[in-house]
Amino acid sequence: MTSLPITTPITAALLQGAVEISSTALGVVPHRLPAWARAQCGDPQLAMAEAQPSGVRLVFRTRATAVALQALRTRRVYAGLPARLDGVYVLMLGEQVLAQASLPGGHTLTIDMAAGSAVREHGEPGVLRFDDLPEGDKTLTLWLPHDEAAELIALHSDAPLQPAAADMRRRWVHHGSSISHGSNATAPHAIWPAIAAARGGVALTNLGFGGSALLDPFVARTIRDLRADLISLKLGINLVNTDLMRLRALGPAVHGFLDTIREGHPDTPLLLISPILCPMHETTPGPTLPDTAALARGEWRLLASGDPAEVARGKLALQVIRRTLSDLVAQRRAQDPNLHYLDGLALYGQADAEALPLPDGLHPDTSTHRLIGERFAARAFVEGVFGR
Repeated sequence: MTSLPITTPITAALLQGAVEISSTALGVVPHRLPAWARAQCGDPQLAMAEAQPSGVRLVFRTRATAVALQALRTRRVYAGLPARLDGVYVLMLGEQVLAQASLPGGHTLTIDMAAGSAVREHGEPGVLRFDDLPEGDKTLTLWLPHDEAAELIALHSDAPLQPAAADMRRRWVHHGSSISHGSNATAPHAIWPAIAAARGGVALTNLGFGGSALLDPFVARTIRDLRADLISLKLGINLVNTDLMRLRALGPAVHGFLDTIREGHPDTPLLLISPILCPMHETTPGPTLPDTAALARGEWRLLASGDPAEVARGKLALQVIRRTLSDLVAQRRAQDPNLHYLDGLALYGQADAEALPLPDGLHPDTSTHRLIGERFAARAFVEGVFGR
C-alpha cells in the first residue's frame, strides 16, 4: 500500500475542528453534528453537508519527511453537468503550504437533479502521499476537503507521529450556509472562515452547512454544548433558498435560537451576521431553483423563482431579513451587551458584485472567499468584538 514503515490509526486526538467522530469498519468519519442531532433530521442534504469535513484538519507532530493518508472518499457527480473538481487535501507547516493534492479511488455518488435521484457506485480506498517534507521536529496540519466526505483509515510515515500539543488559541464556533461551508472555493484553507481564523489567530469549528442554515433547534443546542470563546451566526440566505418560513416566524425563531445558545454561553461574544449581497434575492423571494436553460447548456446557474409582490404578504427576501436581524439585535442588546450585529453587505456588497460577480448567482468563488474572510477578520478580530 505504501513503503512507509509506521502506521498510525486516525483517532479523535489527531483531529481538530470536528464535533464528533464515528467509527466504521475501515476507520473513522469526522462529523460536524453529533449523532443525537443527526437523528433529529432526515434531510439528505444536511446529512451530506455535515459529513463533509469543512474546517476539519489532522494536526500532528513528527520528524517524518514522508507522510501518507489512507482514506476512502466519496466523490459527487451531477448528471448532465461538467465534472466537479476533486476534493483537495492541503498539507501546511504553520502558514506555509507544503503540498496539496486529491485522493484517488473512492465511492462515486451520481446525483440527477432533474430526477431527484442519487446512485452510489462503490470503490476502494486510496492513498495520498507527501514526500520531501522539511527535516526535524515539526507540527503539520493536513486540511481535509471542505466539500468531499471520506472515511479516514490511517496515516503512514517514515518516523513516528503523535497528536500536536493542545491548541491554546481561542475557540471560534461559526454557523452558516453553503457560503460558510465553502461553496465554490477550490481548497479547504481558502474558504472564508478558514481565512478569517488564520488572520484572527483562533481555532475554528466550522458549522457551515450547505443549504442547511435553517434555524434548526438541534444546531442551536449543538452550539450551546460546544466549548467556545467566540460564536458567530451567518443567517438568512438558506431561509430564502428553501422558502422555509414567513416573516411572522423569523423573529421568534431567531430569538429562540439565540436563547438556546445563551443557555450554555451566557456571556460569550456572539456576532449575528446578515446575508452578503445576492442580487437575485435582494427583493425577490425564493425558492431558489436551477436555471433549466443553463442546465441544457451543461452549465450550473441558479435563479429566484418567487414573486417580489409576495414580500408584502410575508415571504422573505434578503433586504427584509437584514432589517429584521438588525432590529432584533438592537432590541436584545439592552439585556445582552455581548451580542453584536454585522451587516453582510460590509463583507460583500454591490460594488463587489460588479467586480467579482457570483459565478452561479449565489456562491462566491475563491477570490471572493478571500475578500470576505479578510474583511471579516478586519471587522471582527482587529476592529471588532472578537478582538477585545
